[in-house]
Amino acid sequence: MTSDGRLIRGERTRAAVLDQALLLTTVAGLDGLSLSQVADALGVSKSGLFAHWRSKEALQLAVIDHARAQWTDRVIRPTFEVPRGVRRLWAVHDSRLAFYEAEVLPGGCFFANANFEFNARPGVIRDRLATELTDWMTFLTGLAADAVALGDLRPEADPEGIAYETESLGVCAVMQAPVLGRDVTFGRARRALLEHLRALATDPTILPELQ
Repeated sequence: MTSDGRLIRGERTRAAVLDQALLLTTVAGLDGLSLSQVADALGVSKSGLFAHWRSKEALQLAVIDHARAQWTDRVIRPTFEVPRGVRRLWAVHDSRLAFYEAEVLPGGCFFANANFEFNARPGVIRDRLATELTDWMTFLTGLAADAVALGDLRPEADPEGIAYETESLGVCAVMQAPVLGRDVTFGRARRALLEHLRALATDPTILPELQ
């Protein structure tokens, strides 16, 4: 029981640290993250964190994993209740924008920020971020391909092109929101994809109407 209790406390500590680290990285950058910074923010000793991560790089990789888990839980999983096809593709885009609008992360988007930060910096962190981006684009492409296969989108629709446009709208919106305004940017990002999908849909009425 004592061992189990320590394990539970250890996992809780790890989760709390990663939650805080994820928040910090969207403001200070992934490279600016340090065990000292996280320890200060949580009011704990730096030495206590070494039991979980022996290096800055190990912490950075753990934060990327934590960000992916959060993204899956908050953006992707809620859309599983939506019917497959073009409606689920739209739901993922809408869910993503809602995640940004909720200001879960103070810096907007962990992955967009981190990719910009590390694009020109070869190494383990960049490689992991590249894997995450590749997986995400594969996921979006799969949703679009599924919509074509199910007959929701016309046969000539390009799944990879739709995935690229969807991702571009999401990144552009979250980057421009602090400057041009949240209502304007997120509204445009929704309308742009919805109009594009309607133009490709075999039955546009299955897609929602925006207010």
